[in-house]
Amino acid sequence: MKLEEELFTKLDGYQDEIINLRRYFHQHPEVSFKEQHTAEYIKNYYHDLGIETKNYGSGYGIVVDIDSGRPGKTIALRADFDALAIQEDNDLPFKSENSGVMHACGHDGHTAYMMVLAKTLNELKNQLHGKIRIIHQPAEEISPGGAKSMIDAGVLEDVDNVIGAHVMSSMPTGTIAYHTKETQTGRASFTITFTGAGGHASMPHLAKDAIVAGSYFVTALQTVVSRNIDPFDTASVTIGSFDGVGSNNAIKASVELKGDVRIMKESTRKLIRERIEKIADGICDMFNVTSKIDYDDNYPVLYNDPDLTQRVVSAIDGAKIPELTKIFDCGPQDPSEDFAYFAQDRPSCFFYVGCQTKDGANHPHHSPNFYMDEDCLIIAAKAMGAAVLQNL
Repeated sequence: MKLEEELFTKLDGYQDEIINLRRYFHQHPEVSFKEQHTAEYIKNYYHDLGIETKNYGSGYGIVVDIDSGRPGKTIALRADFDALAIQEDNDLPFKSENSGVMHACGHDGHTAYMMVLAKTLNELKNQLHGKIRIIHQPAEEISPGGAKSMIDAGVLEDVDNVIGAHVMSSMPTGTIAYHTKETQTGRASFTITFTGAGGHASMPHLAKDAIVAGSYFVTALQTVVSRNIDPFDTASVTIGSFDGVGSNNAIKASVELKGDVRIMKESTRKLIRERIEKIADGICDMFNVTSKIDYDDNYPVLYNDPDLTQRVVSAIDGAKIPELTKIFDCGPQDPSEDFAYFAQDRPSCFFYVGCQTKDGANHPHHSPNFYMDEDCLIIAAKAMGAAVLQNL
């Protein structure tokens, strides 16, 4: 039996275990930087198998090394395991037991398939060459993210390549998607406070209205992309929060706004930040108010190495995974990912595994009713396994 066939046969035998692990994590979610019990569960799983784990970074990052004892490359596989501060609306026997916290992005599935894949690869390590580093990463959802501190702690030392994957509820189960070069947006976030002087609504001339200043700022921001960014480039600027709650007959002294920036070229990042800051300065002059801006340039643009990505795609396609019906180039994707930090440091590949439910219903990521077709997990495990075998 070929090694690939042996791997797939073993994974088929462990499919129920993958699903049970996923459901456990779904039932017991923890938000970014607070994944203590999830991390303990992952470590205990490996310890029960006699597999050593190591901690990396300032959070709960866990690493497992699978060493064949033969010379060769070192390939890192990454899976994230944090949840979101969302109240689940799904009616499931394994619904989240933690109020206000939910696995609404599929990281529970990422962790489950990766644990079982690691177990299987460890069973076959005497037939491999090189090393496999399993990276269980916390805190993908919230800046500064979990990847950065793990990298700073040396998790990529001696690693040649990094491969990651994400389930996608917008793509049919049975499909795998990819893109090369710039693949997911870079991200920044900011909080700006305008401060004027409060007053009585009947005497506006004695006040400095922060709400009016904030409103003009929101309107002016619409020109950042439409009048400053090349139409062939891609960017977005969004104000997601405008905290101006007060009384109907009082003029607000201060307001706080929170915004989001997405870019597909790192060169665009600097331009957008400069325009936002200059617009804020202009608003202050116009309305005789002051502003304080806290700007967080965080996740980079995720860049998929073309050569590695092509090798990964060819390996998955050549593996003839029975459950896989289609592999396609999905083009650039809108969300941001802190896997981008790994891709900045080493040639990397990040691909997508369709998890849309069979009824075709929309269960979008980060929504209270996010849900995946669990058949996607065996596909993810086999695809990642095939990619590893090919690259080792």
